Amino acid sequence: MASKAYDKLGTLQRQTMLLGSVNELVHWDQETLMPSGGAKLRSEQCALLSGLIHERSTSKEIGELIEQCAGEEIPKDSIEFANIREWRRDYERERKLPREHVEELSRTRSIAQQAWQKARKESDFSIFAPHLEKMVDLTRKSAKYYGWAEGGEPYDALLEGYEPGATAAQIEKIFQPLRTRLTALIHDIANSGVRPDTTIHTTEVPKAQQEAFVRFAASAIGFRFENGRLDVSAHPFCSGLGPGDCRMTTRFHANNVMDALSSTMHESGHGIYEQNLNKEAFGTPCGSAVSLGIHESQSRGWENIVGRSRAFWEWCLPHAKDLMPELMAEQTIDSVYAAQNIVEPTYIRVEADEATYNLHIMLRFELERALIRGDLSTKDVPREWNKRFKDYLGIEVDKDSNGCLQDVHWSFGLMGYFPTYTLGNLYACQFFEAAREQLGDLDAMFREGEFETLRKWLTENIHQHGRRYSADELCQRITSKPLSADPLMRHLEGKLRPLYGLA
Repeated sequence: MASKAYDKLGTLQRQTMLLGSVNELVHWDQETLMPSGGAKLRSEQCALLSGLIHERSTSKEIGELIEQCAGEEIPKDSIEFANIREWRRDYERERKLPREHVEELSRTRSIAQQAWQKARKESDFSIFAPHLEKMVDLTRKSAKYYGWAEGGEPYDALLEGYEPGATAAQIEKIFQPLRTRLTALIHDIANSGVRPDTTIHTTEVPKAQQEAFVRFAASAIGFRFENGRLDVSAHPFCSGLGPGDCRMTTRFHANNVMDALSSTMHESGHGIYEQNLNKEAFGTPCGSAVSLGIHESQSRGWENIVGRSRAFWEWCLPHAKDLMPELMAEQTIDSVYAAQNIVEPTYIRVEADEATYNLHIMLRFELERALIRGDLSTKDVPREWNKRFKDYLGIEVDKDSNGCLQDVHWSFGLMGYFPTYTLGNLYACQFFEAAREQLGDLDAMFREGEFETLRKWLTENIHQHGRRYSADELCQRITSKPLSADPLMRHLEGKLRPLYGLA
């Protein structure tokens, strides 16, 4: 039975979570509906909200209640124990940041995000450069406030906020051999002589048809529109505001509906996670996602392992023909499946194929690590980006909007965030291998448009636990193995080598 101290702590933390959801709503509005002239006011609103949230979550009363609860006899395998452990972790981390620093970060993010939008639209890094410099400076200060373990580096302190327990050295140890294996696969594909038809990626489709199609797909895989909505933004994202209110965005190109489909299925994966967290645990760690790597495993799993599978298209193509008859009239299962699995280096990360995608992440990881260390100045970011992009992906960057300005993350100061995308790919493939072992023939289910069995399995094994287990523990519980790159490579090679006529 929960103590009075635990109940009071839970009440206060839930109130702070509610205030946080208001802050999320304000950010969602900024990305979707706010007029550009509202940027200055919004920066002040965000700064005030962030300051209030920080003040509440790091108050003396919260610290005292956590210590009271930690001193009680609570079973170590209980939800209460996990909540207290995670509340303490959050409290000890966030109280290291002064409120004025938190407010300055929030204020700067809001202004920097608007500057990034303008710079990206005009493909002019100089517009964003001073804002990036200020954001990097503030982020370095955050790292110093947080601190890092002996033998580590400032980047570790930032990574901890997104993937608890991970370090830059560990990420590098994963990325280096993975890059070698991916590069070899990409090289073989490039030399295979096989070039799938790309018509489906270049044919114009009315926006209304595109939207009807992606909403149909999102609903089919399990996103509940009665508890969520889909809007448009420059950079697709998903915000789980709390039980009953999950908001995601996508983007539409006149001549690439498949980009809208991939973006929407990706964000739907995030949304399905948010919608299937334990509603009764809202306001507690066990009602929140465990890490961004695990969160990303859900979005990448639905987008790629499901959405780019042959079985998915055997079910989906007839519906696509009904909703977009002009585009799909001449398409076959073979042509769509091949087109959805093209391997070809491209400028834009969110449009990248599965094989080259992780090279984009590795580039960003290296650059932001160098920025935080002080080994790279912000003014040199375009030059260094373009050099490494050519080295990794073999193509010259033609303009800033196709290079270092393409992602919104640095305008928000989200340094340490990018590695979680590749971790998500690794977790996704390892989880899906376990799901196939436990559930049987998933492809047979997908051919029938039956996605609920998989969705329930993900909820039972991942979503419902929140932060009860760490990402590493969750991986071991589900797969009985530590995280490995082998499942990802089995997935990619098992699909792409036959498609490209490789042995």
